[in-house]
Amino acid sequence: MTRGLTLSVIVLAMGVALLALSGWFIMATAAAGIAGIGILFNVFAPSAMVRFLALGRTAARYGERVLTHDATLRAVSGLRVGLLRGLLTRPHRALEQLRVASELNRITADTEALDGALLRLVLPALAGGITIVGASLFVSWLVSPVVGLILGIGYLGLPTTVFLVGQRIAKRPARLAEAALQVGRSRVVDLVSGRDDLVVFGQLPATVHRTRDAFYRAAGARARLDRIDRVTGMLLDLVSAFVTVGCLMAGIALVQEGAISVATAAIGVFAALALAEAVAPVRRALAEIGRMTQAARRIAPAMRRDEHQSTTHPDLAADRGLVMRDVTFEVSGRPLFEPVSLSVRPGETVVLQGASGSGKSTLLLMAIGGLAATRGEVRLFGANPLQIPVDLVTEQAVLVTQRAALISGTVAANLRLAAPAASDDALWAALEAVCLADTLRARGGLGLLLGPRGAGLSGGEARRLVLARAVLRRPALLLLDEPTEGVDEATAHRVMSGLRQACPDAAFLVAAHRAAERDQADRVIMVGPA
Repeated sequence: MTRGLTLSVIVLAMGVALLALSGWFIMATAAAGIAGIGILFNVFAPSAMVRFLALGRTAARYGERVLTHDATLRAVSGLRVGLLRGLLTRPHRALEQLRVASELNRITADTEALDGALLRLVLPALAGGITIVGASLFVSWLVSPVVGLILGIGYLGLPTTVFLVGQRIAKRPARLAEAALQVGRSRVVDLVSGRDDLVVFGQLPATVHRTRDAFYRAAGARARLDRIDRVTGMLLDLVSAFVTVGCLMAGIALVQEGAISVATAAIGVFAALALAEAVAPVRRALAEIGRMTQAARRIAPAMRRDEHQSTTHPDLAADRGLVMRDVTFEVSGRPLFEPVSLSVRPGETVVLQGASGSGKSTLLLMAIGGLAATRGEVRLFGANPLQIPVDLVTEQAVLVTQRAALISGTVAANLRLAAPAASDDALWAALEAVCLADTLRARGGLGLLLGPRGAGLSGGEARRLVLARAVLRRPALLLLDEPTEGVDEATAHRVMSGLRQACPDAAFLVAAHRAAERDQADRVIMVGPA
């Protein structure tokens, strides 16, 4: 980025030097011709310098584009990875509430906005400011301090004023345009993914209308930005005209006083014309300053790691179990359930029993560090789970929630999310453990192609596929939230037995609602409202 900025300054400086030298060359040649000494005037050195500046400017512009765009794309790539890592540190409840379409649209739009902030605001502003200051100082030395002062004040003060005033006017329509565009994109994704349900319930026309309305709103805000852009462009052209006229009038006065020659005066005038390029990016930046600012405000908090997450690896006890002592969780200042105490040792199965909404799923989340207990103490493998890095937790413990998380792809691809190096035999063994192998063999085996979110499997089959994926992790602690939902009673018994046979040394903590999930329990813990 620094090299790209350097080349940006060189490009602008060469442009100013090229135009100023050309103006001086034309006027000096004309003056020599009028004086009758044109045959003695050396035209070769200025001509060579003009060619050098023209070719050098082209080469520098190419290098500047390559370097700045490469650096920006690398920065944006790292930014996207950082945003996704930041998502991993959010509380589990917050992640459950995310809408995939809107979140991906927001990440994409925000990183694109900051991409523009670098290429169209930060770099051009720095390069333009450096070039204007340098050119003003050079003209002050070569031509006159008065002309240099006109250049400096005119091109630093006036465009800055235009930008500060313009960005206040453009901020609101820029924000509206970006917000409406993101809403429209999300609605398009929802429209496509949910079109079957929308048709069945007669909501397709209304959804299409709302989607179109979002894009109309974005277009209206963009039209207002275009008007601001045209006015800004006119004001910048006027700034360039005023500065050029100012340098011309100052040059005329100095020539009449005999302080400088006509050719020298031309340097200031043509430098003023050339420096218009240095302030041109102000016009485009104004149209995007609103979305750039909002993107930065959203991204900055998302990049921060959760304060509970530690970057150090605590010393985990040899004991692979889980202990909870008088834990509870408060919602709006009220405890969700009576304090719970339990311990799960390797090879044991402990079942949490209670009515729906009593807090069983919340206890599972607290056990793995997805939520912080309001009161009490949780010890996972001898340490506070909130202080154990996420990657270390996922190496040793697996949580299977009520929502089956499957991807579009083959059965093997879904299983290998948990164990990328697993052999086909290992995959079949995991499927046997959850009583799904025979069902899949009849339908294409490991190569069976699933649709988005596991479309193509029944609810019970999708549930068992997720359980098979958990088995492949060979966890020390397996947390199961109603694992046999959607499965008949006989199959549920076989699934629970298969899980224990596949993971004989693992500690099981199960949120159960049916007899098949409780029959093999070593202990049953009642979870009730406070």
